[in-house]
Amino acid sequence: MSVKIGLIGTGTVGGGCIDIIKNHREDFKRHYGVDIELVRVCSLDRKEAEAHGVGDLFTDDFNEIIGDPEIDLVIELIGGTGVAHTIVTEALKAGKYVVTANKALMATAGEEIFHLADEANVEIAFEASVGGGIPIIDPMKHSLISNEVSSVLGIVNGTTNYMLTRIGEDGLTYDAALKEAQEKGFAEADPTADVDGFDAAAKIAILASIAFNSRVVLGDVKTEGIRNISPVDLKNAREMGYAVKLLAIAHRTPEGIDVRVHPTMIPLSHQMANVNGVFNAIYVVGDAVGETMFFGEGAGAGPAASAVMGDVLDVARRITLGVPPIVGCTCTDKLPIASMDSLETRYYIRFVVPDRTGVLAKAAEVFSRHDVSLRSVKQQGTSEHNEVDLVFVTHTAREKNIRAVLDELAGLSDMLLSEPTVIRVED
Repeated sequence: MSVKIGLIGTGTVGGGCIDIIKNHREDFKRHYGVDIELVRVCSLDRKEAEAHGVGDLFTDDFNEIIGDPEIDLVIELIGGTGVAHTIVTEALKAGKYVVTANKALMATAGEEIFHLADEANVEIAFEASVGGGIPIIDPMKHSLISNEVSSVLGIVNGTTNYMLTRIGEDGLTYDAALKEAQEKGFAEADPTADVDGFDAAAKIAILASIAFNSRVVLGDVKTEGIRNISPVDLKNAREMGYAVKLLAIAHRTPEGIDVRVHPTMIPLSHQMANVNGVFNAIYVVGDAVGETMFFGEGAGAGPAASAVMGDVLDVARRITLGVPPIVGCTCTDKLPIASMDSLETRYYIRFVVPDRTGVLAKAAEVFSRHDVSLRSVKQQGTSEHNEVDLVFVTHTAREKNIRAVLDELAGLSDMLLSEPTVIRVED
């Protein structure tokens, strides 16, 4: 018996999956007792299918795959939440198993998708939606299922991690680091999803949902990106004993799920501080297992296709053996999302201000007025351009109070010459 597959999306990752199936189909039969047969591929460009030697399987109408009663499993690799939503939901309604790498879809419509899969007694698998080639979804849903997970921290965007590495180690400006990342193919022409944190936010929404057995959607994640980070910030962090990463954070707290994405200082002694370049890492803390970290390349055709095909083989084996889906939607606890205002942590805040007497004192007064205690204050720079950096590091403070400080200072037109840089400290 062969498991018949329809693949929708023949771009970088889809092409990688086609190549894996062509090159290793006989190995899969021999090693795993699973025969997977690619019978249809769909995209808008026939040339992509022809480039991978499957032009004879091409269609530009995904309904030919969804409506084919002989196809057992659909691989969705077009991304987004529009047409992809239709493909995934209609495939599930048609009783087909689905494998996807679509983080945005799972982070926004995961509950609906899981319910459709349950109703049809099929499975939705999405390992490649987080961490590229790093196995994390399956370990959290199976290997770590006996744990109460208290925290998940992730460096889950290779583009921003590469940029921060270059800014920190080589002193590149944000613009120079972005240009280099685009030239190397690590960043899209429109890098918004990466540099503004939305890609990481979708991923932590998925991980938090699994970790805490409670639905977390993309809109629940407070998100800030790295546009305001400069070499001086990373230099200051290192002098303080920290590295700066765009961190996706999810904690179980008495108030509910604390879930956010933002530039974060983490101690240089922490394993994640040394995760550089395009590499990703996901750090999970459970009550039984303790601290674990999953590390590897988070992006690229090879790692992503590897994760997709791992799901395909796992699902295909169950289809072959007649085993029903093992783990469906586990989001049963309905935990609240903790307000960002209630966050308590330390803060690094850098302002660019006019180089004149009284500015520092005036800024310090604003912090004091909003009950924010300062651990250190430093003035940096020269007076060449009549401006200097004021760097404040706070003691533990409430997010609500920090926001009040920033709002008041923003209202003083003679104080701030640019948007402040805010980096939270995660000890």
